[in-house]
Amino acid sequence: MPAVATRDDPGARLNAMKLRVLACLLALTGVAAFAQQREFKPDKEIVFKQFEKDPLELHVFLPEGWKSSDKRAAAVFFFGGGWVGGTPTQFFPHSRYLASRGMVAISAQYRTLGSHGTMPQQCVADGKSAVRWVRKHAAELGVDPNRIAAGGGSAGGHVAATTGVIDGLEEKGEDASVSSKPDALLLFNPVTDLSGGIGRWGEDPEAGSPLHHVDAGDPPTIVFHGKADTTVAFETAEAFCDAMKTVGNRCELVGYEGRPHGFFNYARSRAAYISTVWHMDRFLASLGYLEGQPVVGRPGDPTW
Repeated sequence: MPAVATRDDPGARLNAMKLRVLACLLALTGVAAFAQQREFKPDKEIVFKQFEKDPLELHVFLPEGWKSSDKRAAAVFFFGGGWVGGTPTQFFPHSRYLASRGMVAISAQYRTLGSHGTMPQQCVADGKSAVRWVRKHAAELGVDPNRIAAGGGSAGGHVAATTGVIDGLEEKGEDASVSSKPDALLLFNPVTDLSGGIGRWGEDPEAGSPLHHVDAGDPPTIVFHGKADTTVAFETAEAFCDAMKTVGNRCELVGYEGRPHGFFNYARSRAAYISTVWHMDRFLASLGYLEGQPVVGRPGDPTW
């Protein structure tokens, strides 16, 4: 007869804790999605990866006056949800904002355990496919192939960071002559270290941990993280940025006192959304991706 876990079983307690963390991740994503589906709508939806079950789409937001002959900077966002669930609607507000500032902004779909029965490795492969697809089709998207940022939150932040920092982990059969590495990273409470047991990477979690693969020449990065985050510790963001700066890469960490996981979501805290978007705008402007001043107000204290 199979063993039955009791309330005092350490394995049962660990599994229960993991389920609570996962429920938190999915709840944050779901609340954001509910509000954002009503307020934001992409201009185009493009299939970039075919599967028999649920092909993957890019939800594209275009700036006013956009033409396919343009060479605009672009951003590709990946939603959070613990590699288990989630929806691209999480980053619809960020995408619409960047489109209002002149960029082509995209919120990408990727496979998860819930949608396609996949592991985090496939989430990463889809992220790399999305960046590669945008670069390969830059001419029809009106995008500069040398100014493509990748961003995301939580598990989506892990997907984005991995596209920028870890070589390999590509989908087999894709055109390797087109790089899947973004030119900048926009990370919102990202998972950068899997060695603590978060995620389902397998026997070698460091193989999927951006923290352990940082090298000179990795993309300039900005990280937003709540200092009261109990799901993805603030210290991991500090360690990642320290590792980036040690090898000469640019990495800005904007920490938020008392803020928990997912604090930046539009539907959760409009003020936190405004603050993080203001900093994202200034970071992208410093790279030459945006011009002029932000069209979102800055709170009195940028890290309140």
